[in-house]
Amino acid sequence: MVAWRPATLAADRWETDSARTLVLDVPGWPGHRAGQHVDVRLTAEDGYTAQRGYSVASADEGERIELTVQRVEGGEVSSYLVDVFAPGDAVEVRGPLGGWFVWDAASPDPVVLVGGGSGVVPLMAMVRERRRVGSRALFRVLYSVRMPEDRYYRGELGAHRPGDGGVDLFVAYTRRAPEASPRGPGRLGAAELNTHGFPAEFAPVCFVCGPTGFVETASDALVALGHDPRRVRTERFGSGGGAR
Repeated sequence: MVAWRPATLAADRWETDSARTLVLDVPGWPGHRAGQHVDVRLTAEDGYTAQRGYSVASADEGERIELTVQRVEGGEVSSYLVDVFAPGDAVEVRGPLGGWFVWDAASPDPVVLVGGGSGVVPLMAMVRERRRVGSRALFRVLYSVRMPEDRYYRGELGAHRPGDGGVDLFVAYTRRAPEASPRGPGRLGAAELNTHGFPAEFAPVCFVCGPTGFVETASDALVALGHDPRRVRTERFGSGGGAR
């Protein structure tokens, strides 16, 4: 059974007005694979507990992990983690969890990453792990987000960084696009998955993560484009960016 471990907030940064990345020190952390998640548990003074699952956003780097949490109206765990949790405070984490929605860093196969909203979080872990290990696998990232200000990792994902050669990014804005964008607002469709992903004959591994409707539409479109269903891996997020 996977044990609970204390985790202390070492640092944080805001991704959007309502999403915050938490940098946690977790003594004894056994390491994780890109795409795995953890459970986070809060315990009140009266003994009441609440827990929620969140994908790990960071590469496998020692006893430190990163989670990106989206605030949810009425969400007791997300509201605390986004608005109250302060450096030096502690929570408990259990993990790593999950073995299906993970990228094999030793594989040379091309990869298509399709994320909707906060579903980009485990995909960012894959991009970061690729950079960490020096993988030369080709990545194509398709990110669907409502508006420019809702976009996570703006200073990193899509920027020119060492180790990111071979990572291409396409962003589809569904509500409002930047003024200079050649593409107007609209949902990510099959034509764009075909154009900005890899063709089925390249046999890429496809990872699709986001709200249930988004995941079902995108994964169905990939299969309709000829991708092997066994190579299309999906992860559905609940509200707030929590996995499962």
